[in-house]
Amino acid sequence: MCNIACLDFGRKSLTKDEVKGKRVIEIGAVDINGSLRPHVESLEPEKYVGVDLEAGPGVDEICNVYDLVDRFGPESFDVAISSEMIEHVHDWRRAFSQIKNILKPGGVVLITTRSIGFPYHDYPFDYWRYEIDDMKAIFSDMEIIALETDDQAPGVLVKAKKPSGPFEENDLSEHALYSMVTLQRSRSIDFTRLEYTRMRLRNSFVVRKFEAASNKLFGRS
Repeated sequence: MCNIACLDFGRKSLTKDEVKGKRVIEIGAVDINGSLRPHVESLEPEKYVGVDLEAGPGVDEICNVYDLVDRFGPESFDVAISSEMIEHVHDWRRAFSQIKNILKPGGVVLITTRSIGFPYHDYPFDYWRYEIDDMKAIFSDMEIIALETDDQAPGVLVKAKKPSGPFEENDLSEHALYSMVTLQRSRSIDFTRLEYTRMRLRNSFVVRKFEAASNKLFGRS
């Protein structure tokens, strides 16, 4: 999944030198409303692998983000891309750890995700919102090349580079993200499926009320 801001960010951020002849993986690769894949493939990578939880356009292999290192091996890709996926992952620390550890030394990662103010959107779940300072903390063990907000909808876009030398992953155990479940910053979320179902219904109701009010205000039918 990729909106216009994501596409623009990827096109301006990834260079041919970073991609040509290199191994690229896209995590959350199913193409629902746009994909960076055509652009990246035009930069002539050696290999492009799209992974997701289920089959669909742009998906080459079914693989959970938690299983990337087991499936492909450590330090197996030069570029990792994940657009509009990471807010949907329950254990975000584990997901980022997997993404960092499949990168080769000197490899680059490009992430786009949503921030506070973006409506609830389950696919199939919607857990977190990320801000600029969150990305600074998450990638404090790497060199942040680009970090900006989405100018079209609440979101954050980041490109970071893994050190060429020894890599010591940062400890994020105390970092709290804004949770769409608790509606406040939380280090983790513990809930039953029933509680999550109730939360989905509540958020869907809030979204419908917001859309109805917006339509009335702007005279949309």
